[in-house]
Amino acid sequence: MKPRTVLVIDDDSSIRLLCRVNLELDGFRVLEAATLEAARAALAEADVVLLDVHVGEGDGIAFVRDVRAARPAAGVALLTGSAELDATHGADAVIGKPFTIDQLRETVERIGSGR
Repeated sequence: MKPRTVLVIDDDSSIRLLCRVNLELDGFRVLEAATLEAARAALAEADVVLLDVHVGEGDGIAFVRDVRAARPAAGVALLTGSAELDATHGADAVIGKPFTIDQLRETVERIGSGR
């Protein structure tokens, strides 16, 4: 079976690297996008989307609607450093920054297998 594909959307290259390295060690195929425009181009391949709430000038919360329209079966988790975000805004999960590798792995497994 082909590994599930995870799209990591974050303008912080260190977050993308952290996610990619650790998820690839778990057998996932990982795509990266630093902008929402780049994310749109890669979205068709994603089974799971990890989406920063604030991607540069973009609005990650609004982008959840685009993900749902283009890939309704994809699992979506919002990545946020904001303590004020307490709702999922249509996503399947919220991962607070900083996060642990175990939190990342558990969330991707959960939202990737349940859809």
